[in-house]
Amino acid sequence: MTTTASDTHRLHLPAASGPYALQVTPESAGWRHSSLRVLELMAGAAHTLLTGEDEVLVVPLAGGCEVECEGRTLTLSGRSGILAGPTDFAYLPREATAVLRSPAGGRFALCGARAARRLPARYGPAADVPVELRAAGRCSRQVNNCATAGVFEADSIIACEVITPGGNWSSYPPHEHDETTEIENELEEVHYFEIAPGHDLYYLNVMAGPGLNVMAGPGAERAWRIVDDPAHAWIRGTWADQPVDPRLPLHSPASTSPNGASPS
Repeated sequence: MTTTASDTHRLHLPAASGPYALQVTPESAGWRHSSLRVLELMAGAAHTLLTGEDEVLVVPLAGGCEVECEGRTLTLSGRSGILAGPTDFAYLPREATAVLRSPAGGRFALCGARAARRLPARYGPAADVPVELRAAGRCSRQVNNCATAGVFEADSIIACEVITPGGNWSSYPPHEHDETTEIENELEEVHYFEIAPGHDLYYLNVMAGPGLNVMAGPGAERAWRIVDDPAHAWIRGTWADQPVDPRLPLHSPASTSPNGASPS
């Protein structure tokens, strides 16, 4: 598949739209599957969300909230901020109406993906979020695998949080996931960053693609498969002889998976 700069990233998207401090939709990005909105609620405020064709994860970035959906109230304790450890979250099905209320106020990421199946609304406890130390040396980073394949059931969305200590590299070596083959999945990807110079980097990673939901056809698999840039693939081989950055994990116990198991 041949790609151009305009195929792989979008510049100058409108930052805010309506009630959202940030909004990226398939329509604004020029693609078909992934979306991300950031909702800021004042203390005591409420917001009504129509999920439409999307399954949606409500991920507290700061603060907590209550999510009412289909007769259930999912109470999210949230956290003080993005570096305070994994958070609990809520899963909302497609074609649902949800009301978010935040007694003390907060900031919430609404991660979306076009979904074929309609799964039930449910709660994701923070204690069930696997915390992974990925790579080694200056490529060391921490991944909070809140809704990755094999961790949390969903139709097509894949979402995780990545924390990279100041001075380290992340999403490295360079790689692609722009076509569906036996070794690669086509994935549209949104990164939501929070960072200041000289400090640790946080980003929320939201992905979905045409080959991920089970209704996409024979062989469809919700999996994170990537292909490294051949000029830089050798970097993964150096990690076995390097220690993981001793600054990790940040604020949470972690279990280490094999180096290079996932792309970001």
